[in-house]
Amino acid sequence: MAVKLLGDPKFSEKVKELSGEDVRLCIQCGMCSSGCPTASKMDITPRKMVRLIQLGREEVLNSKTMWVCLSCFTCVVRCPRKIDLAKLGEALRQIRLRKGLDHIHISEIPEEERKKLPQIALVSNFRKFTS
Repeated sequence: MAVKLLGDPKFSEKVKELSGEDVRLCIQCGMCSSGCPTASKMDITPRKMVRLIQLGREEVLNSKTMWVCLSCFTCVVRCPRKIDLAKLGEALRQIRLRKGLDHIHISEIPEEERKKLPQIALVSNFRKFTS
């Protein structure tokens, strides 16, 4: 039985459209992951996030990596191809939120839980519902 490696090419194109980043340029060197200050808190490495996007694999939307990213740009500085992973993460957050997978009403979140939430999750949610 063959393993399906490729996903939906439209997914990769949507990420490119939203982020302006061409993940096909990535050579999978791992510099982004090795320099990331929050990589140890991520369920998949930044390198793997890019690879899943390259393959059109939408399961990357289930990763917490895009929510943990600090947008510190260490990955961009270290990347020999200058791919901006922060832009990729923002594109993934937008896609996920547009699918209605994370409709957040801040008033319904207990205060203790709000303190634990990644702030970027709240910011991305509010961007979704404002024009």
